[in-house]
This record gives sequence, C-alpha cells and structure tokens, in this order.
Amino acid sequence: MEEDNKEITTAFQLQLISQIIDINKYPFTKMIIDMNITKEAYDDVFLLLEKLNQQFEIQKEEGLLDYTSLLIHFAGMLQPPFEPTATIYALKKEGYFPQLMTTFIHILESESE
Repeated sequence: MEEDNKEITTAFQLQLISQIIDINKYPFTKMIIDMNITKEAYDDVFLLLEKLNQQFEIQKEEGLLDYTSLLIHFAGMLQPPFEPTATIYALKKEGYFPQLMTTFIHILESESE
C-alpha cells in the first residue's frame, strides 16, 4: 500500500514538474516526462544517436553529401512512443548532436517542399 502511494506521489510530482518546464528551452526533457519514458528507453535513444553521429562523421569525412539513409535508420529504430520528426526538433532545440540534427532537419524540410 505504501509503495502505491509513493508511485502516485512521484507521478503527481512529475506532472507538476512537467508543467513548469519551459517547453521552448527543454522540449526533449518535457517529452520524456510527458510520455513517461523509462531510463532504459532514454538511454536507448542516446545510444542510437551516438552510433548515428559516429557514422555521420565518417560519411562526412568520406565526402558523402546525402545522409537520408541515417535519417531513415533513426526513424526506423526509434521506439514508440517517440515520433521521429518531433524528437529531432526537440533534440536540436536542446543542443543534442547539433550537426546531425541540423542535417536531419534540412532533409525533412527539403522533402516537404
């Protein structure tokens, strides 16, 4: 019973915290809280991003100009409830993997034209 009360209290406190987070400054963090993402899922996203960023750097050094395959890989490997486009914009806003996110956004915006 006490365990249930702790979980309810923690959930309530997180809900309050998510309301005071400046979504304009920390959209990814707010996304994590709002979607009740586990630490494991959070870590999985960053492991995926680290691998993709390494591939991005290698491909950039080799002179590759089209990184669409990296974006497709990211979108395909990202687990629900993450939505690829919203996640990319949120990560960019918080400054995570800036060159990779800028490249992904450029691809997304050029495809929507």
